[in-house]
Amino acid sequence: MSFFIKKIGIDLGTANTLVFIPGKGVVLNEPSVVAVLIPDNKVLAVGDEAKIMVGKTPDNIIAYRPMKDGVIANYRVTEAMLRYFISKALGKWNFFKPEVLVSVPAGVTSTERRAVVEAAMKAGAKAAYVVKEPILAAVGAGIPIQEARGHMVVDIGGGTSDVAVISLGGIVASSSVKMAGNKIDQAIADHIKNNYNLAIGDKTAEEIKIAVGSAVPVSEELTYKIKGRDFLTGLPRSTEISTNEIVKAVEGELREIMKAIKNVLQETPPELSSDIIDNGIVMTGGSSLLRNFDELVYRSTGVKARTAEDALLCVAKGTGVVLNHLDTYKKSIIAKS
Repeated sequence: MSFFIKKIGIDLGTANTLVFIPGKGVVLNEPSVVAVLIPDNKVLAVGDEAKIMVGKTPDNIIAYRPMKDGVIANYRVTEAMLRYFISKALGKWNFFKPEVLVSVPAGVTSTERRAVVEAAMKAGAKAAYVVKEPILAAVGAGIPIQEARGHMVVDIGGGTSDVAVISLGGIVASSSVKMAGNKIDQAIADHIKNNYNLAIGDKTAEEIKIAVGSAVPVSEELTYKIKGRDFLTGLPRSTEISTNEIVKAVEGELREIMKAIKNVLQETPPELSSDIIDNGIVMTGGSSLLRNFDELVYRSTGVKARTAEDALLCVAKGTGVVLNHLDTYKKSIIAKS
């Protein structure tokens, strides 16, 4: 029996794009990168193949990240990227145009939303829907968002951190800050540049964060050997860095995210606040996996926090659930064309 795919969910992220097919799960998880050949403006590679080229391309090939801070920065390249992901997920024997549901940050404008819908339609969708990330993250994390209780979700990705209080299937209070994984990586790279005179790339900064990073100081530190280019001599050199130093390097960035969480808590109606104290805060998104992040949230707000299971996949899983029950989630679905 041939399996024709009629619905696709896309978690269109700044750092990674995940494609979810109901009944199959996450079928694609690739970097949101497109390699373009200049001057012909020809798309050479997308996703994994393009990511390998970042920082290593000759002058006539540029590796773009078409999504900046969770929204489309380069429309044409985003459309090419969506087309690639949709056709790769469908396989070559699928003749149906699928219904496509795409995630967008909570703070997205109506123009940005339309751009996503248009890009998906041009990339071969029969119909395109847009749903805000915190709603999808909550659904994917298994939170019953339709009930009359307050639930708080903090979705920390690569480009944006979305904080939202959800009740009765809608967002009651929310905030979206352009402060997330990428800026945390940047802070680590800057710290190493300023303190060790070493130049490291984004990839190395991310590796350091994953290997030894933490949101709060720890008593048993981990160490990591960094290899980079010495600013003074221009030659390769290596040095060691430990956890608490990373904690210091990223505290400003994490403070911004905490501020967003506090602002949303302050805007939340009192009845829902008591629900949040009971239920705690649920954290999703790749950057929420930073060690002890939940502990930092608890120390900053006094509300218990926990990282959702499969935090990285929550938004993608949420797209699958919403696609299967479009009628139930009518309130949350913003644009259809």
